[in-house]
Amino acid sequence: MYTTNTFNSTNPLLEDSVLGSKFLDPNYLFSQGQIFLNLLLTEKNLGYFYILLSFLAIFFIAIIIYVTIRMFEIRKKEHAHLHHEIEEYKHNQSLKTEKTGQVIFKDIRWKKVLDYLFSTNENDWKLAIIEADSMLFDLLTKLKFKGENIGDKLKEANRDSFHSLSSAWEIHNIRNKIAHESSSFELSLHEAKRVISLYEQIFKEFDFI
Repeated sequence: MYTTNTFNSTNPLLEDSVLGSKFLDPNYLFSQGQIFLNLLLTEKNLGYFYILLSFLAIFFIAIIIYVTIRMFEIRKKEHAHLHHEIEEYKHNQSLKTEKTGQVIFKDIRWKKVLDYLFSTNENDWKLAIIEADSMLFDLLTKLKFKGENIGDKLKEANRDSFHSLSSAWEIHNIRNKIAHESSSFELSLHEAKRVISLYEQIFKEFDFI
């Protein structure tokens, strides 16, 4: 009867081949692994291992403490910078009031936008953008662009009639992210000021504020 040779380390046909190597024998590998673990997990080696883990734990704890301290320092600097920006804004507004007797806005909502912008609350910065976007809708309506929303109206515009068209698309998309993502959307004061400055550029282009 014809029989086939099976794969094992005692097969004479495979004994001297790569496939017959003891390093492919699970029993051999398991026994060697046990011997290695027994040599490794001696009381002396375990002591060294625990010392290494202790140093690593201390190292990572130090990093966590350092990062936490740096975060508090950065937030403190940001708060101080924000306070400076607010005071500077109030000072500039007071100077305008002294010169003209009052600050005149063609659209009173723009004052509301600025008040939101120079708040210390991030949610107010988002409200500034939402309010400015509402003003943009009214401006586009005043310019006779058709559509039920800002997106539709901007599709009717071109760079010849609306020089800041690309900026309008950018800031309107940011406004949509604020509306859709709500509290999960992170907004810095620097970014809020940049966005509002783009709205201001558009409004001044059409003498809207």
